[in-house]
Amino acid sequence: MKEKIKKLFIEYNFRKYDFWLLLLTIAIGILGVVFVGSADNSNMDRQKFGLIFGLSLMIIISFLSYSFILKFYWVIYVVCIIMLVLVRLYGDSGGGAARWFEFGSLRFQPSELVKILLILFYAQFIMKREDNFNSIRNILFSVVLVLPIFYMIFEQPDLSTSIMILVIFGSVMFIGGLNLSVIFGALIVGVPSLIFAVSYLIKDDVTLLDTYQKNRILAWLHPEQYATTEAYQTLNAITAIGSGQLSGKGLNNNVIASVKNGNFISEAHTDMIFAVIGEETGFIGACTVLFLLLLIVIECIRVAISAKDIAGSIIAGGMGCLIGFQTFINIGVVTGLLPNTGLPLPFVSYGLTSLVSLLIGMGFVMNVRLQTPK
Repeated sequence: MKEKIKKLFIEYNFRKYDFWLLLLTIAIGILGVVFVGSADNSNMDRQKFGLIFGLSLMIIISFLSYSFILKFYWVIYVVCIIMLVLVRLYGDSGGGAARWFEFGSLRFQPSELVKILLILFYAQFIMKREDNFNSIRNILFSVVLVLPIFYMIFEQPDLSTSIMILVIFGSVMFIGGLNLSVIFGALIVGVPSLIFAVSYLIKDDVTLLDTYQKNRILAWLHPEQYATTEAYQTLNAITAIGSGQLSGKGLNNNVIASVKNGNFISEAHTDMIFAVIGEETGFIGACTVLFLLLLIVIECIRVAISAKDIAGSIIAGGMGCLIGFQTFINIGVVTGLLPNTGLPLPFVSYGLTSLVSLLIGMGFVMNVRLQTPK
């Protein structure tokens, strides 16, 4: 037992501790609490609790050897499957989607934690097969393993998170050393196929997508035709961001002309939080948030480059890709560049499971940094 504990808590050179990443994470988390409080003060205390709890877990995990934890990578994969099966069978079905477990007044969304666990699983899975990872057998095996996770999340239904699962999968495969010819081949085939699939799926006689999913795509393509329905939220978000101009209208303002104060954006503290940031803090505040998120992504990439092994590179690089792509999609939705989805802005949007899961992931990145070679 003592030997296992020693392997979990190994001796570190604390001069390598990533205080910069810790500082960045605390800063973006505090801004998240402030913006959630301004958007909906009733949820501010919960966001504070999520930040404090998540930061505590992050610091603890930063001292746990990822190399030891990854030895149980198949257990991690099985946990992902079990959580998704249980939420499908026994989860809360609010809003027509079985995505959450309810514990009193708190909700737990397994798919948010699965994003992090999937990165951990593939980190060890790929490292175990590093020498012949590009064999057809290993590539197909990798694809087969992600399919049930993708399918169960897609069927909740949760299209946005299922897309992020594919993004994470593609990212870890790339970082793990997937042959560039395979990647370019997939892009050459995948991009036209995606365009064809979307144009096919939105047809009236095709029922593979739910009606609301079809309408969201159509509202993105023709917002003027859905200005009072599916495009209403996005159009108001764009108006809010534009009205903030350079420095915004101020946090917790009482401006009558405020889009937020007029309740023209529903659930503004969640996926549409960037509209509140743009309106209340303007161009300066929006750029500050984006700059902090960019610095976190850059730091993850820097840690990935200096990691002691491919597993560490996948953990740090995978987290960087997760945060970067999710930020891009969230901002794209709020500004009308992408169809409306339900992805939160990392570390900022209200959502305890998302916040705590990301902070857990950051803890692993910090441990990768602690174990970098001299």
